[in-house]
Amino acid sequence: MSEAAPPPFIDASLVRQLITTQFPGWGNLPITPVEPGGWDNRTFRLGDRMSVRLPSAASYAAQVEKEHRWLPQLSPHLPLPIPVPLAKGVPTEAYPWHWSVYRWIEGRPAAPEQVADPCRFALSLAGFLQALYRIDAAGGPPPGKHNFHRGGRLAVYDGETRAALAALGTHIDTALAEDVWAVALNSQWQHGPVWVHGDIAYGNLLVENGKLCAVIDFGSSAIGDPACDLVIAWTQFSGESREAFRAALSLDDETWCRARGWALWKALITASGHDGNQREVGKSWRVIKEVLADHRQHHAG
Repeated sequence: MSEAAPPPFIDASLVRQLITTQFPGWGNLPITPVEPGGWDNRTFRLGDRMSVRLPSAASYAAQVEKEHRWLPQLSPHLPLPIPVPLAKGVPTEAYPWHWSVYRWIEGRPAAPEQVADPCRFALSLAGFLQALYRIDAAGGPPPGKHNFHRGGRLAVYDGETRAALAALGTHIDTALAEDVWAVALNSQWQHGPVWVHGDIAYGNLLVENGKLCAVIDFGSSAIGDPACDLVIAWTQFSGESREAFRAALSLDDETWCRARGWALWKALITASGHDGNQREVGKSWRVIKEVLADHRQHHAG
């Protein structure tokens, strides 16, 4: 079996080549990388009013078609701006996947020091998610490999989670973590599928003047169980902001149990080194601590 081709090196020169050959009317516009760079995609600013977004690996390539199809249908129903597709590029010898040109959205990726009022931020995000969950989900894409099963059943990650727990050994309260996981697996969404974003994280939430101003990167979106969208309750919120977020969404306790499962799975595989993203190890240990404590408070009694 031949080895898979390495992913392309994505830089401004490649973007210039793609734009010039496929959309020559934009060929004279300046191209600058957007920092901090994303994990799933690389983004560049094109002139003042557009951005170019290229999947970084084959596993993210299917997201392009999905965003072009569904974002224009979601946008009118949402209280904050989301990406607006303007053009879809085609594969070339230099770059093997479809790629996108979007309307530029002002704002910077959220960071704790940029959020003026964490509770207000949490309430704004909850309002956005509530609006997303009310949108008609008929015909939407079900969870699957295209979005890493966000919105689907946690059981698909049972093996990874148990392997991570075994690898971490005495570094973690294994019994409590196993209880969090078991409770999550033993519940399911009792309603019809809803639209889920799939990757609600500070990097995909833009702020201006300390306030939430836009939500980007719907590559992990699908229709299904909204529990996956609640992970930010432990990755970024705490105390009053977490409680404000939870209260505003008015979801049942079992959904929050599954949300803790989603948060725990991701933190465990990162802390154990199974997902390769070692930049996040320290943060993952903090998330594990928060999830276990929250489970003890709300569920273990």
